[in-house]
Amino acid sequence: MPGTKSSGRPGGNPDIKQHGFKSDRDEPLRSRLQLRVPDSMKQQLDRQDNWQEFVRTAIAEKLQFMERS
Repeated sequence: MPGTKSSGRPGGNPDIKQHGFKSDRDEPLRSRLQLRVPDSMKQQLDRQDNWQEFVRTAIAEKLQFMERS
């Protein structure tokens, strides 16, 4: 329970905003996307450095291409 003796520091951390996660993105990553892929595709993605950003970039490029068509 927050603010109780068993919660760690009574009253919480007054400087919590200084320790929060910060990003340089224009738009926050709030939505989740889940999809199924073949094992071979997943293995290829697992070999990528930062595969999540790789997938975001690939989707963004495809969407831009579709807008131009």
